[in-house]
Amino acid sequence: MTKDGWLEKWPLKSEIMAIKILYVEDELFLGKIVKESLETRGYEVLMETDGDKVLAVFKQIQPDVCVLDVMLPNKDGFTIAEEIRNIDNQIPILFLTAKTQTQDLVKGFQLGGNDYIRKPFSMEELIMRIENVLRYKKGDRPADDKKDEIKIGKYTFHLSRQTLKENGEERKLSFRESELLKLLYENKDKIIDRRDILNLLWGNDNFFNSRNLDVYITKLRGYLKKDPSLEIITIKGIGYRFVVE
Repeated sequence: MTKDGWLEKWPLKSEIMAIKILYVEDELFLGKIVKESLETRGYEVLMETDGDKVLAVFKQIQPDVCVLDVMLPNKDGFTIAEEIRNIDNQIPILFLTAKTQTQDLVKGFQLGGNDYIRKPFSMEELIMRIENVLRYKKGDRPADDKKDEIKIGKYTFHLSRQTLKENGEERKLSFRESELLKLLYENKDKIIDRRDILNLLWGNDNFFNSRNLDVYITKLRGYLKKDPSLEIITIKGIGYRFVVE
């Protein structure tokens, strides 16, 4: 609870039907515009400006999606995302940042980010990306846990838990890693157009998202390297083929 007591008045997830967004932004003018724009689209938005307070707010309001600025006072967005992932491995996390270096992209995704939006951005793009990650989060989850498992070579891929297990060792995947692996497996031994992957998982095929895809393909190759019968082949100028022997 803050000193004003406003957090106690914020409805818990079971009390509302609208999608709840935890929006973390220290630029007050920008934050006000984004918050009000999202609210006009029917979202419930709680905005926090101080990185140190975000985790407590997250636990209290149980949001459906987190939108985190990277550069924040006291605690940056990457650190906040890591803390949130220790509590909830499923909730979509979107980063907002002016940073464009590849190492920043990699760090954000390694910490469990689902998407990465550069400043300045349009509200249409932000809303589209929020809806996109929420759409994938709502994907069907089989009632039978065993039916939620896929054998991929030496690995067991658990869809809803977003884990990849091999020889007793289990690796937790991010939301985007899990969706990309699922897509590749469902189209195994077929060539998948790069643009189709980008449009399905990111919502558009712009250059920035294309760089994101490169990062994820590299990560999945690393995760699957213990089984030589599995290979994600780059078809230059076209896309990828997931070979499962």
